[in-house]
Amino acid sequence: MIESPDEQPSGPSSLPFTAPERDLIRREMGMHFGQYPSLAEGLFLRTWRGGPQKGEPKVPPAVQSMLERGLVELRPGRMGPRAMFTEAGLAALRQLALDRRAMDPVRFAHLRQELGLDAPEEAAAQ
Repeated sequence: MIESPDEQPSGPSSLPFTAPERDLIRREMGMHFGQYPSLAEGLFLRTWRGGPQKGEPKVPPAVQSMLERGLVELRPGRMGPRAMFTEAGLAALRQLALDRRAMDPVRFAHLRQELGLDAPEEAAAQ
């Protein structure tokens, strides 16, 4: 099959997140303690327990790179600080969720539904 010059190759370079960012998203948005997390809750961040940064969020390198690109922002949550996806981050997450190789549509059906990619009945049927 010959690609037309207008078509974008769908390789790792065309994904909106780096490999460490994709790994973090898959790990954090997977099932925890029998429940799926919600995008509305954001990504959980640990906090420093002592020293000059006591109480401040520990920002992993993957979150830091998304923060620098405007894909997430830090906000306080009811159970500690969270990295919340911005509008640009949600758009990038939709693009990532559409790639079946990057995010398994069955395992992340809850995320696809929350992003508006699947209807609730479609997610339950998969």
